[in-house]
Amino acid sequence: MIERLAVVGVGLLGGSVARAARARGLARRIVGVGREPARLAAALGDGTLDAVTDDLGDGVREADVVVLAAPVLANEALLARLWLLVPDGALVTDVGSTKRGIVAAAERLAAARPVAFVGSHPMAGSERRGYEAARADLLQGALVIVTPTEASDAGAAKRVTELWEQCGARVTTLDPETHDRAVAAVSHLPHVVARALVDAVVRFEPAAIDVAGRGFRDTTRIAAGDPVVWREILIANRDAVTASLRAFRAALDDLERIIETGDGAALERRLGAIKAQRERL
Repeated sequence: MIERLAVVGVGLLGGSVARAARARGLARRIVGVGREPARLAAALGDGTLDAVTDDLGDGVREADVVVLAAPVLANEALLARLWLLVPDGALVTDVGSTKRGIVAAAERLAAARPVAFVGSHPMAGSERRGYEAARADLLQGALVIVTPTEASDAGAAKRVTELWEQCGARVTTLDPETHDRAVAAVSHLPHVVARALVDAVVRFEPAAIDVAGRGFRDTTRIAAGDPVVWREILIANRDAVTASLRAFRAALDDLERIIETGDGAALERRLGAIKAQRERL
């Protein structure tokens, strides 16, 4: 049982962690930390949080576990501040979509003071934002990637894994470099492509948006994601994202060349090969 859980950034993911912890009885006391405590009134009112504060020190000073759930670059800045504020023995993790930056920051900070930090990334979310979109079951069955390094304390990695499993998630482990390349491919690239697809349709035939059906809506749903959140993700992981975009352009160019030739048999073979790859999911 966690005596005091501090969630820094009580939006979609942070709010869902808090709701899951409350629903499953994982923590005796849950404190939400945000820039505007008034915006956390709903989480306080429905009993998810026991207290709210805009003071990071007050929020984490007595915490057993701290979950950083702000945008990725903000998490890195917050980590440096809370490193000196958390009590000895506290466990710190995050929910950011990129891991190399915050893990490297934690390893630099550890030279001055040992704090148990292990990065995490729940592969769960929504195009919606804020606590209003948070759900106690958001993590149920979801994959969470935990990213310990050789410098990580094995006990801390085990505790972080157990935290996510107790929230209902499945856990796998990747090193930060592999994690960032993997999510660039299966998360960040699709987001950029969805945004570009909307933009391309508006450029090509603006009136087509008015007759778009379910297929287009499903394909571009993630393009409605929060621009601030995605700005930080794409900047933080820009080398892997740009590499994945080059691979996408090559794949698109291959399809374009086949379509231009009018070779139906070749096109069917290529579409069939891609279909088979998709069906492996």
